[in-house]
Order: sequence, then C-alpha cells, then structure tokens
Amino acid sequence: MGQKIGVLVVDDSAFMRRAISTILENEADMTVVATARSGEEAITKALQLNPDVITMDVEMPGMGGLEAVRQIVADHRIPIIMCSSLTREGAETTFRALELGAVDFISKPDAAYVNITDVARDLVAKIRAVSRRGAQPAQPIVHAPPPIEQAPRIIAPPPVARPRHTGRFEVVAIGTSTGGPVALSHVVPMLPANFPLPLLIVQHMPMGFTRPLADRLNALSKLAVHEALNGMILEAGTALVVPSGKQVELRRRGADTEVRLVDDDGHSLHVPSVDHMTAQVAQAYGPSAIGVILTGMGQDGVRGLRKLKERGGYVLGQDEATCVVYGMPRAAAKEGLVDREAPLDDISPILVGLASVAKS
Repeated sequence: MGQKIGVLVVDDSAFMRRAISTILENEADMTVVATARSGEEAITKALQLNPDVITMDVEMPGMGGLEAVRQIVADHRIPIIMCSSLTREGAETTFRALELGAVDFISKPDAAYVNITDVARDLVAKIRAVSRRGAQPAQPIVHAPPPIEQAPRIIAPPPVARPRHTGRFEVVAIGTSTGGPVALSHVVPMLPANFPLPLLIVQHMPMGFTRPLADRLNALSKLAVHEALNGMILEAGTALVVPSGKQVELRRRGADTEVRLVDDDGHSLHVPSVDHMTAQVAQAYGPSAIGVILTGMGQDGVRGLRKLKERGGYVLGQDEATCVVYGMPRAAAKEGLVDREAPLDDISPILVGLASVAKS
C-alpha cells in the first residue's frame, strides 16, 4: 500500500480531537500527523508538517477557523474540511469558510450524536476525495493546477440517443456535492431577474444546512431562492433548494408543477439525491428539461441524467479545471450524458442562452 494520507486535526475541544483522531486512525490509509487547539497552532503545524488534509473547527478562541483558513489556503494550498456545529450561526460561518477556500465541511459529532458512524463515513470519504489535489481558492482560477494524481483523460462515448428536441425549455435541475455551495454562488446569483425558467437544486449537505444555503443564495441573487416546502409550485425566476433529509417528487397539474417532499425509500445513498430529482424532472418535463451537474464526489446523478437524456433533455456539466472534485461531472461525462462541459463561470451565460429558446 502507498503512503498514508496525513491529516492535521484542529479543534479547541479535547473530545473532538480524540473523536476525529480515532475515526481517522481506524482507516488503513490514513494517519493523524498532529492535532492543534487553535488557529495559530494550526498555521504553525501546517507549515511544519505539510499535511495532506486539515480538519478545522469553525469556532475557536483567539484566531478562529476563518482566519486560519484564509492564511493556510493563501500560503500552503492544503485542502481544509470544516467541522461545523448544527446551528444557524455555525452554518453561516461554514459557508464563509468555503468562500475563503475550504473545500468542504461535515457536521460536528458530539457526545449526544447518535449517528456518529454516518459522520465518520462522510469525513473519511471526503478526506480521500480532496487529498488528491490542492485546495481550490474561493474564486475558481482560469488555469487550475493538475491533480496530484492525474485522472486518465476521458474519451466520452457518443451521447445517448434521444428524441428531436421540441425547441422549448421549461426547467433547470442542478445537482452538486463537494464544492457545491461556492459553485452555486457562481451560478444562481449570475442569472438575471427576468430568467424565464424555474430552478430545482439538490446540494448534498447535512440536516439543517439547506435553509441557510437557500437564504444565502437569496441574499446574493436577483432571483428568489427558497428552501423547498410541500405544495410549492415551480415558478419562472425562482430557485428551490431541496431540503436535507427529503426526496423531491413533481406533480404536473395543468400548467403548474407542484413540489412534494417525501421520505426516502431506503435505497438512496444521498437524501436528497440528484438521481431522484433529475429522474422526476425527466418524467415531468421530458425534452423541456435542462440538467446541470456541478462539482462533487461520487456518481450521484448518472442514473437520473440518463433518464433525462432518454426523454430528450439537455445536460450541461462543469469542467474538471474548475471543480473542487471532478467526480459527479466526470461520471456523467464518461457515460456520454453531457452535451456540453464548461468552466464554472460560463454556466450561467450558457443557461441564459438556452433559456432564451423558451421565449422563441
């Protein structure tokens, strides 16, 4: 086996340092190179030890996680995963850390946390994903450095055969995971107030974080952005974020499409799932649907996007150079499901161009 992934664990809580260290030391391919109790100590140890990944507490006395992230990303380009408390304030601070250059986050386990196994699995998977490349800055760079382990170049098969397009788009479905909050902030706020299509968004994140994400995007955007509620109608110029812990179903009622939030049937790895959402959009809209697959690890979205393509929809994917993790877009491209790949900051202009077809 190759060299282990070295992790620096930063938290002012002795319990959290032990909990995270125990999780990581149980993995054969990981080792905790050191722990730190403050932002200042984190910066010093990052310079001394050059770990592959850092887990960083959001709130610490003295120099907090935000300033530590800012300095480490600027000087050392080490991927940082934030450990966030399940509070509104914790969520907002976490989103700020992502904008400063942290690559992802987990919800913080505590003494009363019954599902620590899920937190452990999530953290381990994210460390493996982001350790393969340097942390991306908040603003995607034009010429991103290649991954440390360069993935083989994909030669996509021909796109899935699909019916002739009707020439009218009616909805945009966006799926994303690792790196998604920042990616969404480069897409949704760039759309004009008169954007003629509704947007439905699935972002993998823990319970309690989708509402602050929607509120943050709403404050930045000309469109209205809300966390989806049962019975909402998809409306032009409005984006709905599917809440954590629920799957979305769509019901066409004449000219309206109603959102229904349901419990997962136990078969999905992610709740909400990009696969489930895009399959629902494919069924409700067929060739009038645009699917967008952004940065994220894994391959959630492939099955749903295949259904969307089979019904005649159009799929836009984020390119590798601007992804934090080129997992979900890569999986869709590898299956021939992506009509066009583009850098992150080109996604919104392309959507505006596609949406203009809806008014023709």
